[in-house]
Amino acid sequence: MSAQGFDPASDVSEGELEGKLSMVSLNDNDVEEEHEDSSPGEDEEFVPGPLFPLRDQLERDKEDDSLQRWKVKLLGCVDHELNEDNVEPDVTVLSLGIMSKGRPEITLQLPFEKNSNDVFFTLKEGSNYCLKVTFVVRHNIVSGLAYANTVWKGRFQVDHTQVMLGTFSPRREPYIHIMEEETAPTGILARGIYTAKTKFVDDDGRCHLEVHYPFEIQKDW
Repeated sequence: MSAQGFDPASDVSEGELEGKLSMVSLNDNDVEEEHEDSSPGEDEEFVPGPLFPLRDQLERDKEDDSLQRWKVKLLGCVDHELNEDNVEPDVTVLSLGIMSKGRPEITLQLPFEKNSNDVFFTLKEGSNYCLKVTFVVRHNIVSGLAYANTVWKGRFQVDHTQVMLGTFSPRREPYIHIMEEETAPTGILARGIYTAKTKFVDDDGRCHLEVHYPFEIQKDW
């Protein structure tokens, strides 16, 4: 969701900047391909191990006290209704939130409406904000859940971010993860409409969510 990689200098003319961005965009195509290739869970040579129902995992090695304590620490008290025979972990991202000190939280409920071209939210240039992710895990443990976000302004890729969220066990209550604080870019050339692609992928290559949306950076809220 960040556009902080785009940081136009105030003493550079628009023509000079566009020329620089044109050169950067040639490299960005390679960088974007590298990002796509290196995104979590997208390694073609990686073959995930077999999955077992969570119930089976809980029943195994009961004679090993230390392992059982580790399972309890990792899984907590697993609701039997969630402890199904479905071996595939299911992650449902319920919402994305934008938190900025002194401002009401912006909450984007998922799923988004298809083919919506409306601006989803606005950021003030130079403002500090954090992204909040609310999600639910069902059926099985999800390992290495990661957030990947790519931002474009026009045809130029201006930012790419990958964040490892962690490993999560299934439970009824949603998880809430708050990202590190980011700063929106500043300057007249930083203002305008951006487009973003956000993905949530786990270590086994499962893409649990991919969304595309526009947002805007303005001089003020």
